[in-house]
Amino acid sequence: MRNNADSSYPSFPMPPALNLRLLKQTASLVLALFVLNFALTFHNVWPTLAITTRFELSVEIAILVLVLAVFFHFRRRIRPALLLSLAAVLTLMTLARYVEVTAPALFGRRVNLYWDARYLPHVTEMLTESTHPLLLVLFIAGALLLLGLIFTALYFSLRRLTRGFARPLEFRLLCSLMAALTFAYFMGHLNQPVHTLKYYSLPLSLTYWQQVQFINSVMANEASDVIPDQSSLKDYDLSALQGSDVIVQFIESYGATAFDNPTLAYSIGPALENFTNSIRETERRVVSAFVEAPTFGGNSWLSHSSFMTGLDINHLSTYNLLMTQNRTTLSDKFSTRGFRPVALMPGLRADWPEGAFYGFESIYGAEEINYQGPEFGWWRIPDQFSLQKMHELEFAVQPRDPLFMLFTSITPHMPFRPTPPYQPDWDRLLSDKPYDDEAVQNALDLLPEWTNLQPAYAGTLNYTFAYLSGYLSRHADDDFVWVILGDHQPPASVSGQDVRWDVPVHIVSGRNEIIESLLDSGFVEGLQPEPAPLSKIYLLPDILLSAFSSRP
Repeated sequence: MRNNADSSYPSFPMPPALNLRLLKQTASLVLALFVLNFALTFHNVWPTLAITTRFELSVEIAILVLVLAVFFHFRRRIRPALLLSLAAVLTLMTLARYVEVTAPALFGRRVNLYWDARYLPHVTEMLTESTHPLLLVLFIAGALLLLGLIFTALYFSLRRLTRGFARPLEFRLLCSLMAALTFAYFMGHLNQPVHTLKYYSLPLSLTYWQQVQFINSVMANEASDVIPDQSSLKDYDLSALQGSDVIVQFIESYGATAFDNPTLAYSIGPALENFTNSIRETERRVVSAFVEAPTFGGNSWLSHSSFMTGLDINHLSTYNLLMTQNRTTLSDKFSTRGFRPVALMPGLRADWPEGAFYGFESIYGAEEINYQGPEFGWWRIPDQFSLQKMHELEFAVQPRDPLFMLFTSITPHMPFRPTPPYQPDWDRLLSDKPYDDEAVQNALDLLPEWTNLQPAYAGTLNYTFAYLSGYLSRHADDDFVWVILGDHQPPASVSGQDVRWDVPVHIVSGRNEIIESLLDSGFVEGLQPEPAPLSKIYLLPDILLSAFSSRP
């Protein structure tokens, strides 16, 4: 009899070379799957331009691998040209994914092709003008290099997968895994007890489909029935103004975050205090509130049109439709009471047919105000200069009718630098040399910090309130009511994630009757508004018109 110990089966250890080869094959397969999956599932590192992974799954990649496997099963090979084409498509999808997850972090909203595509040339020009040429060249070169690396990584990942199809075990493993992932995804949509969708990233194809649907709806004019027939603007006698000029000034990107964010509030606190002192010293009062804007991070014209028409204009399609109609505007309300409506728009460099819609008698764009001083960024013209120029062109003219002026500022526009220096000598602003060379150079040397825009944003608001204070002090005896409000919150990279859409509104006046009426309407004394919004921006004009009129 043989000993039990001698009855054991002989062992056949795997050769080291085979072990190493299997390890390399497994590692390369896992890496290829990770690269392909990461390309369509990465997320933004808020509020930067960086990306990270949340280890989500892409059902699109799973379906792609299954389709390639079926193709290989019947054709027994996959040509390099097909892989190159697929890598190019995936590169474009990766770029789209980056835009999709980065835009909300920077602008507080998703990309909308219908809205945004037409403004790409202007954005490109703005970035070109506000960035050092060498940095711009390096950025473009780096972006092209990165796209090339992404394409290469995706191509070699696809090639690694398809080469594995020739190995039966790996083929079966990939097909089983991808089929299971696809099945689990669609079972999640059927509301099965096992909730699997939380492990998957939102398919990028849905984003494209949503964009197509939106464009189709716009092209079909489905927004035609969302504009109310009746504006909130009512008829008032405006007698409480007693001939006072009315200035409505939209401060670009002036949002509630200037008060809600402790860091920003601290940074602009001294400028607001100086503004308060100027108001008090000129024997005026100020009341404030928050109102909800129809847009966030951009598209200022939606706020402008809502305010000027008393209509809730919250989409570009609605805005475009509005411009084809004949509507009563705020300018009309003032014009019928003897006011001359004018617009100061220093950012305007082209024809603006909307001016006729709003009913302005005179429109002062970049060409009309003829700024000859040093240029500060893509917007070129300092707001302080624009205000002083408007004073010379309109307010200083005597005799004249009272003015209703709309002033859309541009200096606080993203990226908020370079910010012009405040010029305390207002007379010098209209001279051949409005600033000292050193002051200009110091301003131009401060370029945008794209990863941290808050300091630049605070700086441009400090500049804004500096010239507002200076103008009040310089024109202490002039009779005007000044309505100062924001058009929208700054981009999310400044304001934060999931913040409210409210903007501040301040009314400065020396007429106590108007101030008291505004207080009765829900405004509060001072520059600090109550946290809760008073109304939406399109309802604000009616509140103002009521306060500007005789009280029953």
